[in-house]
Amino acid sequence: MNYDSADRLSAVYPSGLSQEELAAILSEEPLYRAKQAFAWFSRGVPSFEKMTNLPVTLRERLAQNFGGSVRSSVVQNEFSDKDGSLKLQIRLRDGASVECVLLEDIEGRKTACLSSQVGCAMGCAFCKTGTLGFLRNLGPDEIVEQFHHLRERRGFISNVVFMGMGEPLLNLENVRKSISILSHPAGIGLSMRKITISTSGIVPAILDLAKNGPNVRLAVSLTSANPDLRTELMPVNRKWPLDDLKSALLEYQQNTNARITFEVVLLGGLNVGEKDAIELVNWITPIKSQVNLIAWNPIDGMPFKTPSVRQIEEFSRILSDNGIVTVRRMSRGRGVMAACGQLGDTLSICNLALEPSNTMIKRGND
Repeated sequence: MNYDSADRLSAVYPSGLSQEELAAILSEEPLYRAKQAFAWFSRGVPSFEKMTNLPVTLRERLAQNFGGSVRSSVVQNEFSDKDGSLKLQIRLRDGASVECVLLEDIEGRKTACLSSQVGCAMGCAFCKTGTLGFLRNLGPDEIVEQFHHLRERRGFISNVVFMGMGEPLLNLENVRKSISILSHPAGIGLSMRKITISTSGIVPAILDLAKNGPNVRLAVSLTSANPDLRTELMPVNRKWPLDDLKSALLEYQQNTNARITFEVVLLGGLNVGEKDAIELVNWITPIKSQVNLIAWNPIDGMPFKTPSVRQIEEFSRILSDNGIVTVRRMSRGRGVMAACGQLGDTLSICNLALEPSNTMIKRGND
């Protein structure tokens, strides 16, 4: 990576740089200066002026290198729900926008739901983000900054899930780097056990994760174990069908010995019957797993409906009776369109007005 070019420096802002990369930028300084700078940036310092243990001249040099701004993004809008959820609309350096969410459970644990792409190319039929199309990958700085924006507003955050806008495994290298920054002991120091990557089923990337890590939790959006129905609801099944997905997950589990979470969005009248539950049991049984049942969250213009409480309870009972660890997830953030599948509702006009050719920032990992 070439740090001699001012253009290259502006492509990734400080919060997306590793300690080693900062050491290369500050090669004329003692190594401990790079460590100090990394600690500031990775913990979310909002300005160069606040980096008080660095000499003024060094702060000025850093400010000049990065165009005077520590961050590449700004919070454009905030939406707070009565259940404690917070959704932020974040404007990126090129004018595109993403959303991220802070979810708080009944015990007060806070989880940051981070986006990995502007829009999404997967086109899942029940997800609002999929209707936006795909513009570009987010850089590691743009991912990490979402966490900082949320933490500044809500304080300590214990968990991170890559379940926001986009498919994380189609931006794996930048997601990897953001995880390495968020988990670095000199920075936020998040535990790997508190980080989850959620995927629609990108088989080559799952195998890559199995071999190369990071050793975080893996969640798979499954929705249905019926091949035809899953293809109808999740087009990813055409390229990587259920048999290929299962083989990859078994290899992942053999390498990591980690339990896999399956997310099943229940759609009234489509995938909530006894036959659907039994198909799910038969497909999942060889895999050490937990199933999260998520009632579909309403989205204007989509031809689906939320199943009844009775349907969900019966579906859950069948799974549990067949030895599948099953959790019924409460939907949080519905009041501000921040629940599962709803992200992007406030971005439709903003994002679709941008042409992909005008919003692409060239990065080696895109």
